[in-house]
Amino acid sequence: MNFNLQWTWFHRLGSPRWFYQKTQRWLPWLAIATLALLVTGLVWGLAFAPPDAKQGNSFRIIYLHVPASVVALAGYYIMAISGAVGLIWRIKLSFMLMRSAAPIGAALTFIALVTGAIWGKPTWGAYWVWDARITSMLILLFLYFGVIALRHTYSNNEAADKAGAVLSLVGMVNVPIIYKSVDWWQTLHQPATIKFTGAPSMHPDMFAPLVVMIIGFYSFYSLALILFARAEILRREYRASWVRQLVTNQPAEK
Repeated sequence: MNFNLQWTWFHRLGSPRWFYQKTQRWLPWLAIATLALLVTGLVWGLAFAPPDAKQGNSFRIIYLHVPASVVALAGYYIMAISGAVGLIWRIKLSFMLMRSAAPIGAALTFIALVTGAIWGKPTWGAYWVWDARITSMLILLFLYFGVIALRHTYSNNEAADKAGAVLSLVGMVNVPIIYKSVDWWQTLHQPATIKFTGAPSMHPDMFAPLVVMIIGFYSFYSLALILFARAEILRREYRASWVRQLVTNQPAEK
């Protein structure tokens, strides 16, 4: 009995209509939390954190670069897992989330690459070097672009979803390479600032606003993903009676 209830709940969670209706209540709170976290983190990091002993104030771009990089990598896992759930359990909402995650992840990866280039100029003397971390991040951007492109390559949604899910899963091999690239190869890129096995390599006065910014970027990602997914749901489910009711205020068919 418990298994049947869990299975029913799982499929209900995958209902586009259920997702659309439930997330309507979350959006205002997420928007407020995102704005508060990002403003607090930026002001704290840019105005009140002490300058770095070696890099001076140029290090402050870390408050954009690191959060964008962290969430871009986590977002790839979300995209790939959504694709896998769609392939295994044939849940439409999972494919919608996969498609919605791709442009957000691509934008964050682009921000990470641009801010990294800006940071690299005063640090390395060049905007771009074929460093292992930077190159693998560029590959991540191409993988995101690939999933986006597959959406427009196939006229059939089902075929595009399957192809995008397969590419997402294959591309997952690149994510651990990005994480470990500075440890596996000789690289100009500095070691990881945040370590799961040890203390951060930053002073607490610098690290605290970075944590706030990372949480803020995760909140922004959640907000953007919900908005993109809601738009994707309306695009795909435009023939459903509940969508017609939503758009035209006509009664839904039972």
